[in-house]
Amino acid sequence: MVAALALPACTSESTGGARTPEPLPSSAAQPGGTRIGQPRDLVTGLKVPWAIAFLPGGDALVTERDTARLLRVTPAGRVTEIGTVPGVEPAGEGGLLGVAVSPSFDRDRYVYLYFTAASDNRVVRLRYDEGLGVPRPIVTGIPKGGNHNGGRLAFGPDGMLYITTGETGDEPLAQDRRSLGGKILRVRPDGSPAPGNPFDSRVYSYGHRNVQGIAWDERGRLYATEFGQNRLDEINRIEQGRNYGWPEVEGTGGGGDYTDPLLTWSTAEASPSGLAYAGGSLWAAALRGERLWQVPLGRDGTAGRPTAHLTGTYGRLRAVERAPDGSLWVSTSDHDGRGDINEGDDRIIVIPLR
Repeated sequence: MVAALALPACTSESTGGARTPEPLPSSAAQPGGTRIGQPRDLVTGLKVPWAIAFLPGGDALVTERDTARLLRVTPAGRVTEIGTVPGVEPAGEGGLLGVAVSPSFDRDRYVYLYFTAASDNRVVRLRYDEGLGVPRPIVTGIPKGGNHNGGRLAFGPDGMLYITTGETGDEPLAQDRRSLGGKILRVRPDGSPAPGNPFDSRVYSYGHRNVQGIAWDERGRLYATEFGQNRLDEINRIEQGRNYGWPEVEGTGGGGDYTDPLLTWSTAEASPSGLAYAGGSLWAAALRGERLWQVPLGRDGTAGRPTAHLTGTYGRLRAVERAPDGSLWVSTSDHDGRGDINEGDDRIIVIPLR
């Protein structure tokens, strides 16, 4: 099912205002058989917590975009600053962005970071034991810009590292398979092209404007959020080698040359960043839309009717991750220059699922 809502247009991450939080009824029944409980603040006083990745013991690593700090957050809400990542040059929508934990962390202690450096966006690998090791670049040359820097990292069910990038406002890059901009990349843990990639390169899919969220369902199907420009934001089901249309197509209507999105919203309702899968649904964090979208998935991967949660309650929402205990951790992004800052911002919210 494709849902399209015709509301006013916006750019990639348009301005929105936060409001005083109001409690969500914990007994509210939700679509897809999943219920959400009462949200609670886990951590407050952060500055643009951009990404969350869980360590094997249940603690999470959290990046701050503009400070370049890497934090460790426990399920009880204790925050420890691990360190400031060297080489990060924050500007515009760039800075310290994605984080991923090695699937073999217990053995290799590797953590992966995506950040904006002096000349490019890049992915580095470093050891995290008592402290941060020296970052070693494994993917460089990802285009950087004032906006559309992509930045999400995640290991897939196949053990490969997936990297989302943006076209930095240089639209033709999305269609240029020689460029790393406007793509989803798939690499080995050492950064080399993953086996089976469709173009004998790091490129897995292309024709993207700015992807900041990826997630897999229990059948291993990959989904991604994507910022639209003037009309439609998207969730796409990602398959290798597919062209997702930007800048030739925004939303649906690409015909045989381009792959249509699974679902669309007006840009005022979404501007989707982080994405998670839990309880039979996708959960998309909306920046301008200031809400958490729940999208039930059918057995065949089709999308049911989306439902909005927390609308206007916490302001701009950036990251969403499923925690080891089954809850969702959601971060706000009101300090990113486009939100209204309330006392306690930015924060990480825990939402139980039932």
